[in-house]
Amino acid sequence: MQAIQNISLVSLLDTLFSLSTAFVLGGLIGYERQYRQRTAGLRTNVLVAVGAAVFVDIANRLGGGDGAIRVIAYVVSGVGFLGAGVIMRGEGNVRGLNTAATLWGSAAVGAAAGSDLIVEALLATLFVLAANTLLRPIVNRMNREPLDSAAVEVTNTVHLIVPREHQKTARALLEAELDASNYPAADLDIRPYGEHEVEIEATLAATSVEGPELDALVQRLGGSALVSQAYWNPSTEE
Repeated sequence: MQAIQNISLVSLLDTLFSLSTAFVLGGLIGYERQYRQRTAGLRTNVLVAVGAAVFVDIANRLGGGDGAIRVIAYVVSGVGFLGAGVIMRGEGNVRGLNTAATLWGSAAVGAAAGSDLIVEALLATLFVLAANTLLRPIVNRMNREPLDSAAVEVTNTVHLIVPREHQKTARALLEAELDASNYPAADLDIRPYGEHEVEIEATLAATSVEGPELDALVQRLGGSALVSQAYWNPSTEE
Protein backbone atom coordinates (compact mmCIF):
# COMPACT_ATOMS: atom_id res chain seq x y z
CA MET A 1 0.00 0.00 0.00
CA GLN A 2 2.74 2.40 -1.03
CA ALA A 3 0.17 4.85 -2.41
CA ILE A 4 -1.42 5.31 1.03
CA GLN A 5 1.98 5.69 2.69
CA ASN A 6 2.87 8.43 0.23
CA ILE A 7 -0.10 10.54 1.31
CA SER A 8 1.06 13.43 3.44
CA LEU A 9 -1.15 16.37 4.32
CA VAL A 10 1.80 18.76 4.45
CA SER A 11 3.08 17.63 1.04
CA LEU A 12 -0.40 17.81 -0.46
CA LEU A 13 -0.87 21.37 0.79
CA ASP A 14 2.52 22.32 -0.58
CA THR A 15 1.62 20.80 -3.98
CA LEU A 16 -1.77 22.49 -3.97
CA PHE A 17 -0.17 25.86 -3.29
CA SER A 18 2.43 25.35 -6.04
CA LEU A 19 -0.14 24.27 -8.64
CA SER A 20 -2.53 27.04 -7.66
CA THR A 21 0.24 29.57 -8.10
CA ALA A 22 1.15 28.13 -11.49
CA PHE A 23 -2.54 28.16 -12.49
CA VAL A 24 -3.08 31.81 -11.54
CA LEU A 25 0.17 33.13 -12.97
CA GLY A 26 -0.13 31.08 -16.15
CA GLY A 27 -3.67 32.41 -16.42
CA LEU A 28 -2.42 36.00 -16.25
CA ILE A 29 0.00 35.37 -19.10
CA GLY A 30 -2.60 33.45 -21.07
CA TYR A 31 -5.26 36.11 -20.61
CA GLU A 32 -3.09 38.67 -22.39
CA ARG A 33 -2.48 36.20 -25.24
CA GLN A 34 -6.18 35.30 -25.46
CA TYR A 35 -7.15 38.98 -25.50
CA ARG A 36 -4.95 39.47 -28.54
CA GLN A 37 -6.37 36.28 -30.10
CA ARG A 38 -3.04 34.52 -30.43
CA THR A 39 -2.65 30.85 -31.28
CA ALA A 40 -1.72 29.82 -27.74
CA GLY A 41 -4.20 31.53 -25.46
CA LEU A 42 -5.50 31.24 -21.92
CA ARG A 43 -5.90 27.47 -21.61
CA THR A 44 -2.64 26.63 -23.36
CA ASN A 45 -0.52 28.87 -21.15
CA VAL A 46 -2.26 27.63 -18.00
CA LEU A 47 -1.70 24.00 -19.01
CA VAL A 48 1.97 24.64 -19.79
CA ALA A 49 2.54 26.38 -16.46
CA VAL A 50 0.63 23.77 -14.42
CA GLY A 51 2.25 20.88 -16.31
CA ALA A 52 5.74 22.22 -15.65
CA ALA A 53 4.84 22.76 -11.99
CA VAL A 54 3.53 19.19 -11.63
CA PHE A 55 6.67 17.63 -13.13
CA VAL A 56 9.03 19.72 -11.02
CA ASP A 57 6.98 19.22 -7.85
CA ILE A 58 6.97 15.44 -8.30
CA ALA A 59 10.71 15.40 -9.00
CA ASN A 60 11.31 17.56 -5.94
CA ARG A 61 9.38 15.13 -3.72
CA LEU A 62 10.94 11.97 -5.12
CA GLY A 63 14.48 13.05 -5.93
CA GLY A 64 15.04 16.23 -3.97
CA GLY A 65 16.78 19.25 -5.42
CA ASP A 66 18.96 17.26 -7.83
CA GLY A 67 15.93 15.49 -9.29
CA ALA A 68 14.10 18.78 -9.74
CA ILE A 69 17.06 20.30 -11.58
CA ARG A 70 17.16 17.39 -14.04
CA VAL A 71 13.41 17.62 -14.68
CA ILE A 72 13.62 21.37 -15.23
CA ALA A 73 16.20 20.74 -17.96
CA TYR A 74 13.77 18.34 -19.67
CA VAL A 75 10.93 20.85 -19.30
CA VAL A 76 12.98 23.50 -21.08
CA SER A 77 13.71 21.26 -24.05
CA GLY A 78 10.21 19.76 -24.11
CA VAL A 79 8.47 23.12 -24.25
CA GLY A 80 10.80 24.03 -27.11
CA PHE A 81 9.14 21.30 -29.22
CA LEU A 82 5.71 22.55 -28.16
CA GLY A 83 6.61 26.10 -29.14
CA ALA A 84 7.83 24.93 -32.54
CA GLY A 85 4.31 23.74 -33.24
CA VAL A 86 2.88 27.27 -33.10
CA ILE A 87 5.50 28.79 -35.41
CA MET A 88 4.23 29.18 -38.97
CA ARG A 89 6.13 30.25 -42.06
CA GLY A 90 4.47 31.43 -45.22
CA GLU A 91 4.87 33.99 -47.98
CA GLY A 92 8.15 35.34 -46.64
CA ASN A 93 6.90 35.88 -43.08
CA VAL A 94 7.47 33.85 -39.93
CA ARG A 95 4.64 34.06 -37.41
CA GLY A 96 4.24 32.67 -33.93
CA LEU A 97 7.74 33.31 -32.58
CA ASN A 98 6.42 35.58 -29.82
CA THR A 99 3.72 33.05 -28.90
CA ALA A 100 6.32 30.26 -28.71
CA ALA A 101 8.55 32.42 -26.52
CA THR A 102 5.58 33.19 -24.27
CA LEU A 103 4.93 29.46 -23.83
CA TRP A 104 8.55 29.09 -22.82
CA GLY A 105 8.03 31.85 -20.27
CA SER A 106 4.89 30.13 -18.92
CA ALA A 107 6.87 26.92 -18.48
CA ALA A 108 9.53 28.85 -16.55
CA VAL A 109 6.83 30.31 -14.30
CA GLY A 110 5.41 26.84 -13.69
CA ALA A 111 8.84 25.37 -12.99
CA ALA A 112 9.53 28.11 -10.44
CA ALA A 113 6.15 27.51 -8.78
CA GLY A 114 6.78 23.76 -8.69
CA SER A 115 10.14 24.41 -7.04
CA ASP A 116 8.35 26.46 -4.31
CA LEU A 117 10.01 29.64 -5.60
CA ILE A 118 6.75 31.59 -5.47
CA VAL A 119 8.22 35.11 -5.45
CA GLU A 120 10.49 34.19 -8.36
CA ALA A 121 7.47 32.82 -10.28
CA LEU A 122 5.60 36.07 -9.67
CA LEU A 123 8.55 38.16 -10.85
CA ALA A 124 8.91 36.01 -13.98
CA THR A 125 5.22 36.51 -14.73
CA LEU A 126 5.55 40.28 -14.41
CA PHE A 127 8.49 40.33 -16.80
CA VAL A 128 6.73 38.13 -19.38
CA LEU A 129 3.65 40.37 -19.24
CA ALA A 130 5.82 43.48 -19.49
CA ALA A 131 7.52 42.09 -22.60
CA ASN A 132 4.17 41.42 -24.26
CA THR A 133 2.48 44.69 -23.26
CA LEU A 134 4.88 47.51 -22.36
CA LEU A 135 7.26 46.79 -25.23
CA ARG A 136 4.50 46.46 -27.84
CA PRO A 137 4.08 50.21 -28.56
CA ILE A 138 7.86 50.60 -28.90
CA VAL A 139 8.12 47.68 -31.31
CA ASN A 140 5.15 48.87 -33.37
CA ARG A 141 6.60 52.37 -33.64
CA MET A 142 9.98 51.03 -34.73
CA ASN A 143 8.44 48.66 -37.28
CA ARG A 144 6.46 51.48 -38.86
CA GLU A 145 9.54 53.65 -39.40
CA PRO A 146 11.05 53.29 -42.90
CA LEU A 147 14.64 52.09 -42.96
CA ASP A 148 17.21 54.55 -44.26
CA SER A 149 18.83 51.86 -46.35
CA ALA A 150 18.72 50.63 -49.91
CA ALA A 151 18.67 47.00 -48.81
CA VAL A 152 15.35 46.16 -47.13
CA GLU A 153 14.77 42.58 -46.01
CA VAL A 154 10.97 42.50 -46.37
CA THR A 155 8.75 44.63 -48.57
CA ASN A 156 5.02 44.59 -47.82
CA THR A 157 2.59 45.62 -50.53
CA VAL A 158 -1.18 46.10 -50.63
CA HIS A 159 -2.91 45.48 -53.98
CA LEU A 160 -6.31 46.65 -55.23
CA ILE A 161 -7.98 45.63 -58.49
CA VAL A 162 -10.52 48.31 -59.47
CA PRO A 163 -12.40 49.46 -62.58
CA ARG A 164 -10.52 52.11 -64.57
CA GLU A 165 -13.18 54.74 -64.02
CA HIS A 166 -12.89 54.40 -60.23
CA GLN A 167 -9.09 54.38 -59.88
CA LYS A 168 -8.78 57.91 -58.41
CA THR A 169 -11.46 57.31 -55.81
CA ALA A 170 -10.06 53.87 -54.96
CA ARG A 171 -6.56 55.29 -54.62
CA ALA A 172 -7.79 57.92 -52.19
CA LEU A 173 -9.66 55.23 -50.23
CA LEU A 174 -6.51 53.07 -50.06
CA GLU A 175 -4.33 55.93 -48.85
CA ALA A 176 -6.89 56.91 -46.22
CA GLU A 177 -7.16 53.34 -44.88
CA LEU A 178 -3.37 52.94 -44.74
CA ASP A 179 -2.93 56.22 -42.89
CA ALA A 180 -5.71 55.35 -40.45
CA SER A 181 -4.00 52.02 -39.71
CA ASN A 182 -0.57 53.67 -39.21
CA TYR A 183 0.84 51.88 -42.26
CA PRO A 184 1.68 54.78 -44.61
CA ALA A 185 2.66 53.99 -48.18
CA ALA A 186 6.25 54.68 -49.22
CA ASP A 187 5.36 54.28 -52.89
CA LEU A 188 2.19 53.84 -54.93
CA ASP A 189 1.94 52.51 -58.47
CA ILE A 190 -0.97 52.03 -60.89
CA ARG A 191 -0.77 49.64 -63.85
CA PRO A 192 -3.28 48.16 -66.34
CA TYR A 193 -5.03 44.95 -65.31
CA GLY A 194 -6.97 43.34 -68.13
CA GLU A 195 -9.11 45.42 -70.47
CA HIS A 196 -11.31 47.32 -68.05
CA GLU A 197 -9.46 47.39 -64.71
CA VAL A 198 -6.25 48.65 -63.14
CA GLU A 199 -4.07 47.36 -60.31
CA ILE A 200 -3.13 49.80 -57.54
CA GLU A 201 -0.03 48.68 -55.65
CA ALA A 202 0.96 50.42 -52.42
CA THR A 203 4.41 49.62 -51.01
CA LEU A 204 4.34 50.12 -47.25
CA ALA A 205 7.00 52.11 -45.43
CA ALA A 206 6.92 49.53 -42.63
CA THR A 207 9.19 46.53 -43.10
CA SER A 208 7.53 44.52 -40.32
CA VAL A 209 3.77 44.33 -39.99
CA GLU A 210 1.05 42.64 -37.95
CA GLY A 211 -0.58 40.11 -40.28
CA PRO A 212 -4.03 40.25 -38.64
CA GLU A 213 -4.08 44.04 -38.94
CA LEU A 214 -3.36 43.95 -42.67
CA ASP A 215 -5.84 41.09 -43.12
CA ALA A 216 -8.54 43.26 -41.55
CA LEU A 217 -7.47 46.25 -43.66
CA VAL A 218 -7.74 44.41 -47.00
CA GLN A 219 -11.04 42.89 -45.87
CA ARG A 220 -12.43 46.39 -45.34
CA LEU A 221 -11.11 47.51 -48.71
CA GLY A 222 -12.49 44.43 -50.44
CA GLY A 223 -15.93 45.23 -49.03
CA SER A 224 -16.06 48.51 -50.94
CA ALA A 225 -18.21 48.64 -54.06
CA LEU A 226 -15.29 50.32 -55.84
CA VAL A 227 -12.92 47.37 -55.37
CA SER A 228 -13.00 44.09 -57.29
CA GLN A 229 -10.13 42.44 -55.37
CA ALA A 230 -7.94 43.37 -52.41
CA TYR A 231 -4.96 41.53 -50.95
CA TRP A 232 -1.54 42.12 -49.40
CA ASN A 233 1.73 40.37 -50.03
CA PRO A 234 5.14 40.31 -48.28
CA SER A 235 8.21 39.69 -50.43
CA THR A 236 11.75 38.96 -49.27
CA GLU A 237 14.80 40.46 -50.91
CA GLU A 238 18.21 38.93 -50.40
